[in-house]
Amino acid sequence: MPEVRIVDVVDLESFGLVPPCADPAFDHRTCDYWEDAARGSKSHRQSWLAPPRPAEPAANPFRPEPAANPFAPRPSGAEPAPNPFARGGERLGDNPFARREDDAANPFLARPRAAATAPDDAPQKLRLLVRGAHVFGSYAKVLQVDGASVAYAQYGPLTAYPRAQRLRDLYPQLPQSPPPAVITCIATTAEGRNQGWAGRLVGAVCEDLAERGFVAVEAYPETGAPENATSAATVEFWLAAGFAVAADDARFPVMRRELA
Repeated sequence: MPEVRIVDVVDLESFGLVPPCADPAFDHRTCDYWEDAARGSKSHRQSWLAPPRPAEPAANPFRPEPAANPFAPRPSGAEPAPNPFARGGERLGDNPFARREDDAANPFLARPRAAATAPDDAPQKLRLLVRGAHVFGSYAKVLQVDGASVAYAQYGPLTAYPRAQRLRDLYPQLPQSPPPAVITCIATTAEGRNQGWAGRLVGAVCEDLAERGFVAVEAYPETGAPENATSAATVEFWLAAGFAVAADDARFPVMRRELA
């Protein structure tokens, strides 16, 4: 039996697991089609994968040396200055609202989400994927089989994808509140096709979104698009994944699955 692993894309390491598109003209790692409703592209853009090189500021020979700051943080490991107003041995800087070790047993405290980090020199797509992740959680998942990435899904709140919002605005009959989550992209590699991996990944995404409190999730396939060119699969795929046609259209039907 193959070993299947589903990984949240939240940092440089997991971003490196994103598989190539079946059509080399496209690239999940450089696609901003859904994030930019006016100029978004699915194309492979090598420049997006190279980290930018910030220009080194020229030294200013006329800048005076800064005076020592008496309010600067003390060096790591140094004891903080005593606080004459502290009570009973509390140290300056203690936060009475901070999470403490003994909070681990408190079932009423919200558990923090897995950290999502994107350094300043991270690829632009990764920065898009981790924006707001400290509130929403991850925006993408990769499914691996025996250590090889074979499927990719991107999703998130409707507000993160202006093109999805613009498309959805064409159908006033759709429920407006609460807003749904959306799955913008679902794809497998050419080698991973027709083995059920994309459906399995969508199932994992739907379970995740339900746990985050969403009541429904939508997808927007493009009818008639070539198999390798569409990022949102087909109507038939979504029907098999438990979705229903919420708004019928000859080109851009809306597929919806209730999660509650």
